[in-house]
Amino acid sequence: MQKRSKLRSTVPVSIPNISLVKGLLASKFEMFRKEVIPYQWKALNDEISDADPSHSVENFRIAAGLKEGEYYGRTFQDSDVYKWLEGVSYCLAQERDEALEKIADEVIDLIAQAQQEDGYLDTFISVTEPPENRWTNVRDRHELYVAGHLIEAAVAYYESTGKRNLLNVAIKLADHIDDTFGPDPGKKRGYPGHQEVELALVRLYRATNDKKYLKLSQYFIDERGRRPHYFEKEAKLRNADPKHYDGLYDYSYSQSHLPVREQTVAVGHSVRAVYMYTAMADLALETGDQELAAACERLWENVTQKQMYITAGIGSHHDGEEFTFDYDLPNDLAYTETCASIGLVFWAAKMQQLDPKGDYADVIERALYNGILSGISLDGNKYFYVNPLEVWPPACGRRIDKRHVKFERQPWFGCACCPPNVTRLYCGVGQYFYGLGGDNLYVHQYAGSEAKIEIDGEEIIVQQNTNYPWDGKIEISLDLDKEQEFAVSLRIPGWCRRAGLSVNGETLPLDEITQDGYAQVLRTWAAGDKILLDLAMPVERIQANPQVRGNNGKVALQRGPLVYCLEEVDNGPILTDIVLPPKVQFSTQFESDLLNGIVTITAEAFRSKDWNNQLYRPFVAERRPVQIKAVPYFAWSNRTPGEMIVWVRQG
Repeated sequence: MQKRSKLRSTVPVSIPNISLVKGLLASKFEMFRKEVIPYQWKALNDEISDADPSHSVENFRIAAGLKEGEYYGRTFQDSDVYKWLEGVSYCLAQERDEALEKIADEVIDLIAQAQQEDGYLDTFISVTEPPENRWTNVRDRHELYVAGHLIEAAVAYYESTGKRNLLNVAIKLADHIDDTFGPDPGKKRGYPGHQEVELALVRLYRATNDKKYLKLSQYFIDERGRRPHYFEKEAKLRNADPKHYDGLYDYSYSQSHLPVREQTVAVGHSVRAVYMYTAMADLALETGDQELAAACERLWENVTQKQMYITAGIGSHHDGEEFTFDYDLPNDLAYTETCASIGLVFWAAKMQQLDPKGDYADVIERALYNGILSGISLDGNKYFYVNPLEVWPPACGRRIDKRHVKFERQPWFGCACCPPNVTRLYCGVGQYFYGLGGDNLYVHQYAGSEAKIEIDGEEIIVQQNTNYPWDGKIEISLDLDKEQEFAVSLRIPGWCRRAGLSVNGETLPLDEITQDGYAQVLRTWAAGDKILLDLAMPVERIQANPQVRGNNGKVALQRGPLVYCLEEVDNGPILTDIVLPPKVQFSTQFESDLLNGIVTITAEAFRSKDWNNQLYRPFVAERRPVQIKAVPYFAWSNRTPGEMIVWVRQG
């Protein structure tokens, strides 16, 4: 048996060192680079004729004094530009594009011109309010949230291009925030209503090595939820009702009902929550704060075991875009905002760095291939804000409780937080693939790719040859200048029931070398060594805990990391009438001419006998056989609009 090296916290292999070359994620990256980024730039400049206007770039021109006009959009409209810039940064990190970089530099110059002399930058306040109204309503306005997205974009652009133009803007703004907020006399003891700046400040600290940004992030996290409550004090100062919180919500909506270390259950607005949890985990990673890490672990357990859909969607309730209570996961009313699943990935990645367990990488994978990828059309030009697991089109827009559910993606949104968020995630998806911890190289995700990784000062080329996620065979080859001893720890996905592992043709005992979801291969590696990982991918029927009431008596189909669904275009209407028999044989086929090339699932099932337009009748046990066809959930609503279901009756 091999000697096991100790598992420890990890650091990710950076984006410029990873190239996606084959498979689904590689094709998506190319789509974002060639199609989505140009399309979204047009949307931000109001050049998409059938889309809701953005006005985001125009707001900067007005704030900079280059044009006259009125502010348009949400209070956080600036953040759409910042997220788009972050996505651009990741693309430039992998392949420099002079034309795209020129556009980015021009919009960065515009942003710099809109910044005030003292560092303040928020076009909504600058255009619509006098200077004395800055930072007077951090509960409801998004000044700190927007600042966070600027900082993230600035760090990404600096790391990708080496240019400090946007980083200097971010530093000036962060210094202004540090001068404004904190425990010192004369500063505001406040914190953002919508968390984001906390995680951004940790990124800025790592980019600049200036500890004041780390301390400011810690302050925002630790001050949250303390009494007397800052939001009440702030409301009184502006002569507002301290109990009137956005007209609808209490302090749990913004996770400020308790100090963060005392929180055990995910509540409130789901995006705010997971952004905050990301910052908490990152601070624990940076400072070694075990109490903060323990709080993250408790919250992770609650979210992923009691409040997460099978697609990795979170935030089930449209009213407040929020978590509700354990096991409340309705399919047809699901909100599951795309941004929430993106934030879940951010959080999972930090938890994975804290403690490299396969569970975290499993959730990242589930979100990447299901609950987030469903948020964008196959051509990259239409989007879902909401990602339901069951759709009946006549009810959408007619029933007030389902008006948030759409059965066709939209070209843009008035509240367009999701489209550029999807862009920055998939343009930077390579950062979730590998981690380094001591003498361990962790392989978290699988896709046809090439990575340059440095271990003990030596560069190693790692190549993955695979057609994942359509096929579970993964060949990993290593190219290094001289023999070197280290461990390669390969994730064995939680969905996988049977796997095989070999090195240079020698089979390894998975049961003996697997810990916390990773098979660890410790040996002296040489150039040309090959690892073959074979993950069995049968179609499985997945059950939900019976406390998820809407799924009792139902199953979801899953193959590998992909959750499947039934669409009306393949199976006819009234999908809820379909019943899978207790014993069923599934067939799979790769269809290259369907939905850009997918593996489909077919099976024999049953429907009711003809009803002859009766509304009710005595029970009839006899059923008629039908063949059903399932497609990956991420690909639904790219053909003829119609019904869709993920959970199918079993009986």
